[in-house]
Amino acid sequence: MWLRISAIVMRFFFLHRRSVARVMEIFFWPVMNLIVWGFVTAYLKELALPKTVLFLLGAVILWDVLYRSQQGITLAITEEFWVKNIINIFISPISIGEFLAAICIVGLIKSVVTTIVLGFLAFFFYRFNLLSAGPGLVLFLGNLLLFGWAVGLFTMALIFRYGRAAEALIWGVPFLIQPFSAVFYPVSVLPFWLQKVAYLLPSTYVFEGMRQVLATGVVDLSMLGISFGLNLVYLLLGSLYFSWMLRKVREMGYLSRFHLE
Repeated sequence: MWLRISAIVMRFFFLHRRSVARVMEIFFWPVMNLIVWGFVTAYLKELALPKTVLFLLGAVILWDVLYRSQQGITLAITEEFWVKNIINIFISPISIGEFLAAICIVGLIKSVVTTIVLGFLAFFFYRFNLLSAGPGLVLFLGNLLLFGWAVGLFTMALIFRYGRAAEALIWGVPFLIQPFSAVFYPVSVLPFWLQKVAYLLPSTYVFEGMRQVLATGVVDLSMLGISFGLNLVYLLLGSLYFSWMLRKVREMGYLSRFHLE
């Protein structure tokens, strides 16, 4: 099993090695986001709002982890549609579980590399030390990674069902979640009824916890525990929904339709 998974991982590695555009996609947008928000926070620092500076830079870097992990799943499978290789994937001995495991590993590698680059640039340009979050940083990143995978599974299930008409969801779904995740502001600024929605998302607890640890140096393990529990629920639901949708797509012959589009 591991040989098949590693073969898929290496396939994506060679695709990226041969494509400057793919490599740039990993770094360009995260770096541009960091630069723009970095200068905004530099201005806020002049207004004597040091904690706000920390919160915004931390939010920019952590948000990219969720976004990249979701993209790691959705773009990996969508590329198979674009190059008309999706049928070859599913008639090979590789199981859907092995394929998903491989693209999750690819997404993990992208997220780790991007986080390291953003952390270095944030320290170099803005003297923001991401490691100031302490050991809790690993828990923050892990929860966001899991939630990104769950969102990616739901997104890909819809793309399997509705085809290229739904491809915009790859980029749209994360930003649909962003306002409710309290990425750049505390949950308390949301209307009361939206706060109820926000607390249904694992990402909300991560960003609230990030602000708390940067402000006080204390990691709220209960918030991270709730986030992890919700992530398990969403991953289970996402896996079941994806498997069900894939089965329906096969029964309706949609995979061959994707191959011909």
